[in-house]
Amino acid sequence: MAPSLDLLTGPLCLQAGRHEHLHSHSVPLRDLAPGAVGMALVGSSVTVSRSLVDAPLFAAQAVRYVAAAVILVLLARAARVPLYRPRGREWLWLAGIAAGGLVLFNVAVVRGVAHAEPAVIAVAVASVPVLLGVVGPLLEKRRPSRRVLLAAPVVVAGAVLVEGTGRTDAAGVGWAVLALACEAAFTLLAVPVLGRHGAWGVSVHAVWMGAVMLGALSVCTERPAALAELTARQWGAVGYLAVLVTAVAFLLWYRTVAAAGSGRAGLLTGVAPLAAACAGALSGGGVPRPAVWLGLAVVVSGLALGLRGGQDASPAA
Repeated sequence: MAPSLDLLTGPLCLQAGRHEHLHSHSVPLRDLAPGAVGMALVGSSVTVSRSLVDAPLFAAQAVRYVAAAVILVLLARAARVPLYRPRGREWLWLAGIAAGGLVLFNVAVVRGVAHAEPAVIAVAVASVPVLLGVVGPLLEKRRPSRRVLLAAPVVVAGAVLVEGTGRTDAAGVGWAVLALACEAAFTLLAVPVLGRHGAWGVSVHAVWMGAVMLGALSVCTERPAALAELTARQWGAVGYLAVLVTAVAFLLWYRTVAAAGSGRAGLLTGVAPLAAACAGALSGGGVPRPAVWLGLAVVVSGLALGLRGGQDASPAA
């Protein structure tokens, strides 16, 4: 017998008026751990994406998402998870995730690291809790949690300490702001469709739609044949992004959003700059500075404040 979608994706507390009691108690570690791992993979992708600055952007990303879509569908079949066809406005929400959270976000990251250090982009992504802490609960028909609203700036402050402002120019700042907006859209636009499609369905549909959009952009604006000129390192980056940052990270992240709510899950984006710092060090960027360790302590404090037990958001009037 195939496992139910609820068993695989956790309690779908994003549905209005259902499972609200989950938000009035501490969120189990088993529900938060997947999101933390997913954000660590996203953070590492900022450094990995530097390898693709000289590659045909849309074509390389299209290959990434085609591969990720195939992997997700095969895994869903192996796990006997039902995938539902979108209907009505669900097409718009899912297309929005694909266009903003996938296509534009990756354009912002790849183009952004050409104008700024990965630190700048990573800090922008880590600023998402401020947006999610306010907008996310409103979409879930709840009042924003005071605890999450207090914790979000702490997490962001820690992320800034970890990464610093780094080298950038006006274009780099612009790409960082776009990355921030797209990262928020990646979570917020999923809220209305997670209830029916779950983490698996949202991931599969967003990824194949993103692949189609990127393929069309490549045909219209690039020379797709240039893919044959990619180096082994660039193909390795595409593979890493397809398997770990897309197929794996998407499932982990949306499972946590469904189980913990977008406000609390959003605090985990503070993990991204920490992962970016570690990835930078492992790739030859040097040992983290003392400010990094201070920032790590601040981020952990913010996460503890926002994720511990206590009364969370109440239903909105």
